[in-house]
Amino acid sequence: MISLDSQQQAARDWFESLRDRICAEFEAIEAEAGSDARFAYTPWDREADGIVPGEGGGGVRGVMTGQVFEKVGVNVSTVGGRFAPDFAQSIHGAEEDPSFFATGISLVAHMSNPHVPAVHMNTRFLATTKRWFGGGADLNPPIPYAEDTGAFHARLRAACAPFGPDVYERYAKWAEDYFYIPHRGVHRGVGGIFYDHLECGDDAEFDRHFQLTRAVGEAFLDIFPQIVRRRMNQPFTEAEREQQLVWRGRYAEFNLVYDRGTLFGLKTGGNIDAILMSLPPVAKWR
Repeated sequence: MISLDSQQQAARDWFESLRDRICAEFEAIEAEAGSDARFAYTPWDREADGIVPGEGGGGVRGVMTGQVFEKVGVNVSTVGGRFAPDFAQSIHGAEEDPSFFATGISLVAHMSNPHVPAVHMNTRFLATTKRWFGGGADLNPPIPYAEDTGAFHARLRAACAPFGPDVYERYAKWAEDYFYIPHRGVHRGVGGIFYDHLECGDDAEFDRHFQLTRAVGEAFLDIFPQIVRRRMNQPFTEAEREQQLVWRGRYAEFNLVYDRGTLFGLKTGGNIDAILMSLPPVAKWR
């Protein structure tokens, strides 16, 4: 068990409330498709499970397999402890003191219909000797549609607009650069936004960056279900399913080789099943 200050508690409460609303919306989509699929929730505890003796916190892994969502994971976690010395050198504000706190939500959805895009969303609040927010969301369609890509980006642009005229452009470029598979020479999807190290040196900065993080969460909850409902009943061929499975292989490669969140979870003694829930249930390489 770890103690939380007011900022840490507020961030944790928000991430958990967003999880509840996202899962309820995804279950509603399954019900519309005639499925009774529900999320199965599995709590994990770092200390009680013997993952990292003497360090605290844990989380809840939520996974659903259904008719529309072939596999979707929505995880929340709140952990604290000390980074390993070598890893601490790569973390913002941990170079001299490896103590850390982290809370966040992480979501990946792999869809049954190849016309429905897969999606990733993650937002988080971390504290070392510095405090900051990070996160983002990106769309990953096996079969891209300009209408879906445009709607997704427009909604994220609107979420960023109150925080500055160039915020969306900077974070969209960051996502374009980050969600790239160098060894394949391709992007893993059609982008979105990505941001990190939004430092909270005082309460005013915390409030501003927390507002942005909440806006990103609300934008995702608004736009992605719209896209799912637009495409989920669209017929598809075996060739299109094959295209989806090969594309999923690229997605898996990025998450296992380059993704910061995967590395962070593995380096801090996170729950392995929760960390690797981002992997698709079925994929192909050729």
